[in-house]
Amino acid sequence: MSTPDRGPRVRLVDVARAAGVSKTTVSDALNGAGRLPAATREHVQKVARSLGYRPNATARLLRAGHTRLLGVAAREYVETPWVYPELAYFAQIVTATTRAALAHGYGVVLLPTYGPDDCWLDMPLDGVFVIDPVQADPMVRDFLAAGVPVVADRRALAEAADQARDIGRWVDFDYAAAVRQVLGHLEEAGAERVAVVAGATTACFHQQTTRAYLQWCAERRREPRIAYLPAPGVQPALDAVTELLAAPAPPDALLTLVELSPPLLLDTIRRLGRSVPDDLLLVCATEDPAARYTDPPISTLGFLPGQTAQAAVDLLVDCLEGRAGDAGRLFSADFQARASSAPPARRAARPPRLTRG
Repeated sequence: MSTPDRGPRVRLVDVARAAGVSKTTVSDALNGAGRLPAATREHVQKVARSLGYRPNATARLLRAGHTRLLGVAAREYVETPWVYPELAYFAQIVTATTRAALAHGYGVVLLPTYGPDDCWLDMPLDGVFVIDPVQADPMVRDFLAAGVPVVADRRALAEAADQARDIGRWVDFDYAAAVRQVLGHLEEAGAERVAVVAGATTACFHQQTTRAYLQWCAERRREPRIAYLPAPGVQPALDAVTELLAAPAPPDALLTLVELSPPLLLDTIRRLGRSVPDDLLLVCATEDPAARYTDPPISTLGFLPGQTAQAAVDLLVDCLEGRAGDAGRLFSADFQARASSAPPARRAARPPRLTRG
């Protein structure tokens, strides 16, 4: 059964304009407040009904008190619906956020990343943790404008500086430094043609990491080799890897900046006739624990979902409960070098594999 498309959300100001009164008058008329003539109150209510006005759930609850619910949303891709907890990083950060919130006596609501206008404002939330907000993110802007505390990254709060002054907090990384650390490691291991798989999104993580990679290539006068994913998912990432490795002059090192399955990635590389690390060095930005147990174990660049989630919840709760706290927390990425990106000297020192027979 199909549902009709929703038009643009009718706001309080729209009712005020149509009724020819102020926003305060509309608010009083719809909430039974103030000393309005009965005719004015009836007129405003009639106009509101005709426009299909729905009171903002968040605003009502802010007047009534707290709900002890925190929202969580991953915003890397906002053009199409996607289930972000299906990917390892987001699964871990959602779980860690839930654990930290429950310890403070709060529940957690997963917010949709795709929907009509400001549909998220219909959800009764005390605060919101926005993971990887896109540029000029409307979710961050709308919640802050509604008086709902938000934890996002530094760029998102700077873009909404007027609303974020008192109720905006941040958790963040130096993404450029993290990528340069990995690129330096690959260069020391002998890589000359480093390729990257990244997301085609305006999320700060992807913009800063790809910019750092492009600058690194320009400094060395090397041709960038980069594949952009227009949508999330393991299979699109594997398809991008296949495209890079099938090039006439294929890379000798690969850095994936999107979540994928380490075992499936190695299988894809082997099906293409390549060997890690013998003729392809490999580093993955992933939180998938399987990376430690593949053959060879895969070098990983991690972004601490447990620690960042704990910090985000602590910042939100401090703000909600009126405690003085930090404006934000800056973290350092966790690079774990393993056999998949080992330089030749270390590869020679590896013990031989045991076989049956």
